[in-house]
Amino acid sequence: MTHLSVNINKIATIRNARGGNIPNLLDAAKRCQDFGADGITVHPRPDQRHITKKDAYALRSVVNKEYNIEGYPSQEFIDMVCEILPDQVTLVPDPPEVLTSNEGWDTIKNSSHLSDVISELKKHDLRVSVFVNPNSSIIEGAKFCGADRIELYTEAYCQGYVKDRVSAIQPYLNSAILAQELELGVNAGHDLNMQNLEFFVNQIKNISEVSIGHALISDALYLGLENTIQMYKRLL
Repeated sequence: MTHLSVNINKIATIRNARGGNIPNLLDAAKRCQDFGADGITVHPRPDQRHITKKDAYALRSVVNKEYNIEGYPSQEFIDMVCEILPDQVTLVPDPPEVLTSNEGWDTIKNSSHLSDVISELKKHDLRVSVFVNPNSSIIEGAKFCGADRIELYTEAYCQGYVKDRVSAIQPYLNSAILAQELELGVNAGHDLNMQNLEFFVNQIKNISEVSIGHALISDALYLGLENTIQMYKRLL
């Protein structure tokens, strides 16, 4: 079964809107796991607009399933994850000013940089996933750089799903097949929701993990967090 990692960035966004500690991020992470989540994902950004550096360290003591920290591999980020030692580090190419992840790595253009970063992370026995578009040469580049997994950037699939889900998923299916041939694990994330998730994982059998935050937390406002996590788990 594909694992569900709940991205709790949005919970931190709500907390930060008022200051203080409501909602309590650590309690939310515990509850997500108690309610069935297979892991917790966070993306601490330099401006700390949602997950703070302090949060990233504090969560290590309460995440007893998979802990995935994603972010741009600045030296500060590298130093942080090498101290925290999460179960997985997902490298994204976001510059500090972007609102949300909006593209995958060009693993060919950035081959030298990614190879150096991944080599450093591997010294600490960290599993490394690289955020990529569904493109064969880019996926081959991720393998060359030393990645353990790729995370397929699924925005194009989610937008195309409404018009023609079969055509929308084809590049992702081809990418997942190639990744398997290259012995790369396959994760996926961005804009996946209750409407498009089931078809995605039913068509692509080797998806190890999906990371879902915005849609899941939004659904939880109406349906409750426990119920929402269980609904997503049933789709997987």
